[in-house]
Amino acid sequence: MNGIRRYLLALSRFPPRTRTGMVLALDLVLCAFSVLLAYSLRVGEWRVISTPVILLIFITFALWVALARMGGVYHSLLRFSGSSSVRDLGQACLFLAIALAVLLVGFQFPSTPRTLAVLVPIVFFILLASSRIVLSALLRETLYARSRKGRQRALIYGAGVGGRELVMALKEAPEFRIVGFVDDNPLLQGRRLEGYRIWHSSDLETVLATETVDEILLALPTAPRSRRRAIIEEVRTLAPSVRVRSIPNLSEVASGRISVSDLREVRIEDLLGRDQVEPNAALMSANIRDRCVVVTGAGGSIGSELCRQILLQSPSTIVLAERSELALYNIERELNELSKRHDIDVRIEPKLVDVTDRADVTRVFRQSRPHAVFHAAAYKHVPLVEADPIAGMRNNVLGTLHTCLVAEECGVANFTLISTDKAVRPSSVMGASKRVCELIILERAAAQSSTTYCAVRFGNVLGSSGSVVPLFRHQIARGGPVTITHRDATRYFMTVSEAAQLVVQAGAMAHGGEIFLLDMGEPVRIRDVAKMMVQLSGLAVAADQNRDGDIEIVEIGLRPGEKVHEELLIDHCSLPTSHPRIVKASESGMCSPLFKAQFADLLLHLDSRDASAAQEVVRSILDTDASTDPDSVSVKASNSKRRGSRRQSNAARRVALAQNRALEI
Repeated sequence: MNGIRRYLLALSRFPPRTRTGMVLALDLVLCAFSVLLAYSLRVGEWRVISTPVILLIFITFALWVALARMGGVYHSLLRFSGSSSVRDLGQACLFLAIALAVLLVGFQFPSTPRTLAVLVPIVFFILLASSRIVLSALLRETLYARSRKGRQRALIYGAGVGGRELVMALKEAPEFRIVGFVDDNPLLQGRRLEGYRIWHSSDLETVLATETVDEILLALPTAPRSRRRAIIEEVRTLAPSVRVRSIPNLSEVASGRISVSDLREVRIEDLLGRDQVEPNAALMSANIRDRCVVVTGAGGSIGSELCRQILLQSPSTIVLAERSELALYNIERELNELSKRHDIDVRIEPKLVDVTDRADVTRVFRQSRPHAVFHAAAYKHVPLVEADPIAGMRNNVLGTLHTCLVAEECGVANFTLISTDKAVRPSSVMGASKRVCELIILERAAAQSSTTYCAVRFGNVLGSSGSVVPLFRHQIARGGPVTITHRDATRYFMTVSEAAQLVVQAGAMAHGGEIFLLDMGEPVRIRDVAKMMVQLSGLAVAADQNRDGDIEIVEIGLRPGEKVHEELLIDHCSLPTSHPRIVKASESGMCSPLFKAQFADLLLHLDSRDASAAQEVVRSILDTDASTDPDSVSVKASNSKRRGSRRQSNAARRVALAQNRALEI
């Protein structure tokens, strides 16, 4: 057998024409044997070689070569012979039978039964198909034998459609050697798939103990996150050194595009959060299909995903409003590719816009006349905004105000603000500014009826620019340590695609003045996230009980403005909606005259870039906000004397400014 393998390996180095000639020579031998065997079956005794036999051999082979070349039989790679190759051989042999029948019946060869026109092609087909399958298996085994020592022994978790597609792909991969399958279905226990044994998932501990397994490949494209998380945790407990990878989603498996290159590491995004609910198609398209939609902050983490989800609903036009040139270029290019891939006829308009510049926003809105606006433009990084409060408040507050007012002027029907859980009892400038943005939405909703306003509040989005996940991933790749702010700190997590879909659906449910909350499941400890990411990387956490660990988790303390725990509700009371993952906060706005006066004062200090005075006013707004606990608001303020004198001296200016800016709340 080893000699045959060495011979086949030597043959694989010959040029294609030479290898084709060798296959033809083999087929000639098989053709001769087929004719002899068919004669013997027909007459009942072994037929020695005679002139009629030799003539039939050459006629049969000449016809075969002509028909096989026409059918492309010799264009197939011998090493990858399979069902399609056997089908091509069968078609060629069928035409061979027809041609032989015409010749034997028409010319009546002596001592040659006409039934050989059927027997010879049948025997020839059996021999050809058998030779192709045997040679294919020998060639693959020969080519992979040299790399066998370095092959990874892989256990496939899942014996369904995904598992079958994966094992078919891995058969051609020299880097893997399949151990078998594990599946949750008890009916499959002890059976075989593509020749490999199937164990039940309850036997996983035994399998890992008795079999050498280097990798577990998750072939569970439809499994919920909770099940994936349970499998990962079980594997980490039983065999921490075993690597875990996953296959793509079900749509890619069903389309037959799965390959070994599609295998990827299990990401933290696959395990955190809840199982996603299919979006409501009617809500997704209600304000979008065949309409013009504007997305501000279109190049950001949330804004870009909103653009993707909106484009899939076939709007007539999608306007990308973004201040960053690079971010705008990237999202425009991606959306153009996405529209071509899904054959969606949509006009994509990239606009370099600064939402703090009202004239700039007016220019874009008057050109596009949008039906719906999704306002995602904001500064969201808590420590950075804490260090530069004027920049953060101007971008968040002025950007929201100008976009709202221009939207009303241009007849926008629906306006959706992207808010944050940090607006609940804010402890940072960023959170306080976003709460003021929510109050603007409530105030504008009460002041008019032409534009339907709502805000959507949710927590951390996995993989966004401000998320801890990219930071942890970078720190692990660098060798650690992984830094966390507080060992007990918790955060809500949601995938960016689910968040964007829920935002679009919430906007469609708005009647005016709602603050919607996205159900983000249970909060997760940041330390647990860091530990899980280290383990997913195939490393161990260095701790007191494991001094030999690879990555250390270090607590560095809360940064300015950060909380230990985030919240989504201010008054711990919410109202259900028609969507199972969207609820409505029972919060109200402020007294309009008072808010207008305070807001006019804030605009004054933002215009003058007076950070301390602006923060004082924000503090006073949140102190007055009936929905906010004033003891939890930690927006920096100067001493009370300065605050009182400033308020008295600016009282007249506030009233005048409120009157002059009648359009600005």
